[in-house]
Amino acid sequence: MNRRLRVAAYAVCVRDGRILLARGTAADGSKEWTLPGGGMDHGEDPFDTVVREVEEETGYTAVVTALLGLDTKRLRLPGRFGATTDFQSLRILYEGRITGGELRPEADGTTDLAAWHPLDEVPSLARIGLVDTALRLWRERPPEGRAPRNG
Repeated sequence: MNRRLRVAAYAVCVRDGRILLARGTAADGSKEWTLPGGGMDHGEDPFDTVVREVEEETGYTAVVTALLGLDTKRLRLPGRFGATTDFQSLRILYEGRITGGELRPEADGTTDLAAWHPLDEVPSLARIGLVDTALRLWRERPPEGRAPRNG
């Protein structure tokens, strides 16, 4: 079985009761909202990753104001010729503050739209689970940096 680890960094940017989200395309072609962020390049510091990804996906410059915590997700993905990949994603979640730039969609990337959403409307959005985990970490600030698992 193939094994693959992806390390990524994401920003929770909340301003005036709204959260900044980026919209991407799911495997089935549907659109889902996620946090601005993404995969860390080899040799890159995750702190730099999140700042770079916020700018790439939203047009904004941001500063990191806090480390909120970590989240991990593990999947078994089908591969070619019947092979399976044991995929694990380690997601580093930061709180960020927008300091400049102008909102715009990502050019030639994995997201097609960036927008501010009222926090109370997030539950009605088509979104990935990471958004809920990140908001829980942002609100509760658990000292161990991990949102309790449901179930």
